[in-house]
Amino acid sequence: MVVSQPTHHGPQLAEHPRDDNRDDTTAWPSVCVVIPTHNRPELVRAAIASVLGQDYAGTIEIVVVFDRSEPDHTLARQGDDRAVRVIHNVRTPGLAGSRNSGILSARADIVAFCDDDDQWLPLKLSRQVSLLQTSPDCEMTSTSIVIDFEGRSIVRLAGQDRVTYAELLRSRKSMLHSSGFVFRRDALIEGIGLIDEDTPRSMAEDWDILLRAARRRPILHIDEPLVRVRWGPTSFFANDWQVRNEARLWMLAHHPDIARDRKGFGLTHGKLAFGHAMLGQRRQAVREALLAASRNPLEPRLYLALLVAARVLPGQRVVNALNRRGHGI
Repeated sequence: MVVSQPTHHGPQLAEHPRDDNRDDTTAWPSVCVVIPTHNRPELVRAAIASVLGQDYAGTIEIVVVFDRSEPDHTLARQGDDRAVRVIHNVRTPGLAGSRNSGILSARADIVAFCDDDDQWLPLKLSRQVSLLQTSPDCEMTSTSIVIDFEGRSIVRLAGQDRVTYAELLRSRKSMLHSSGFVFRRDALIEGIGLIDEDTPRSMAEDWDILLRAARRRPILHIDEPLVRVRWGPTSFFANDWQVRNEARLWMLAHHPDIARDRKGFGLTHGKLAFGHAMLGQRRQAVREALLAASRNPLEPRLYLALLVAARVLPGQRVVNALNRRGHGI
C-alpha cells in the first residue's frame, strides 16, 4: 500500500498548538522520549519537532543523547510539559549505550524511543499511552509504520493487535520498529532489562528487546502507521553485511529458541546466506542456504542468496527492489 508523502518545510522546534479544553495533565502519566543521535543535526531537529508536536495531554520530556559527538545544547528547552534535555552517552559507545543513558536518566512513568532519522505522527503517543492505561498488565506497546524510501511512502501493517513471543521467533516483524516502542519504565528496568550493549555495534538490539519483552507478556500493538521511518543512506547499517551477519549469529547464541523454531531457523540462516552472498563469500552462502533449506525449504531468502552467490542476480538490485515494497532481507 502506497500513501502520499506530506510536504515538509524544514524542521521547527516551535510550540505546537494545544487544546486548552483537554484533560488536566495530571491525569496522564509522564513520558520520557529517548532520542539517540550521532552527527545528524537536521534530522534530529525534525525528530524532536515531531515529538513536541504530539497531541498528548501529559508531560513529555525529550532526552537527546549525543553519542561519540559533541552535544548541541542549543536543542535544550525548558517547559512545564514539553522540555528537551541534552546529555552525552556515558555508557558503551553506540545506539544501545545511548538508549540506556537516556533510560537511566529518565524519571518519567513511561519511556519511549525515537531514532534521530524518524518522526512521530501527532496521535502516536496518545494512542499508545491510552492503551497502556486501559491494559494494566501490558508492559510494552508498538505501532505500525510508514517507510519513506526514494520519494515513496509505503505503509507496513502487522495485521494484528498483539504480538507474542512465538511469533517473534518466526519473524522479526520489521513493522515493529524501535521508534514505535513505548514501555512502562519500571517494567523495562526491573523486568525486561535494559538494552543489551553487547550486541555487535548495537545491531539487532531491537529484536532482542522485543523477544525479552514478549517472553514476559504479549506486546500490545496499534496497527496504524503512526511513525515515519526513513530508509536508505541515513541508515548506519544499510550495506554493512558483515555486522548484520555478526548480529544474527549473536541472536542465535543468545536466543536459542529461534533455532528451535523451524521458521525462525530458516529465516535466520537464510539471512546469513544472503549476507555472505553480498560479501562475495560464495561457499559460506551456499552452506547457510543449505542449512536454511534443511528446516524450511520454503524460506525465500535462501534462494535469493543462491542466485546472488551464483551472480545470476545483482545483490543490491534485489535489496532495492525489496526496499521499494517496504521490505528488507
